[in-house]
Amino acid sequence: MSSPRRIPRPLARAPVRVFRLGAGGVFGGRLVMVEHRGRTSGRVRQVVLETVARQGPAHVVVSGYGWSAQWLRNVHADPRVRLWSGWGRGRAARAEILPPEEARAVIARYRREHPAAAKALGRALRLAPLRSGTPLPPDVSARLPVVRITPR
Repeated sequence: MSSPRRIPRPLARAPVRVFRLGAGGVFGGRLVMVEHRGRTSGRVRQVVLETVARQGPAHVVVSGYGWSAQWLRNVHADPRVRLWSGWGRGRAARAEILPPEEARAVIARYRREHPAAAKALGRALRLAPLRSGTPLPPDVSARLPVVRITPR
């Protein structure tokens, strides 16, 4: 798999302002904002991610940039986060990196239930496992870590 294409920073950061205004509901529940702490700086950071699945009150997200994503490395170091979804303010939550078998099942389900979105995302980020109709490679969960974020 080639390395993923980076989304331009201004485009990636634009939804953060919407969530800060309490208007995240305009994204129809597909996007969430996760507020986390920098593992070295301790500074509060925000990232907006696509929800690929819901498990009760929990949102499940995938790191399209793998372990090079700073937000993933930060929540791995400190799983205490704030979750912003829909209208209103953030609430305390906990991030849990899913085990490989469960992560693989989440990615397969997302690809099956949202083929057009998976294909578009795979094309945009150059992630072949999302865009093709072939079986997922065994190491897909190592390349695309999956995180469950559960509100407290």
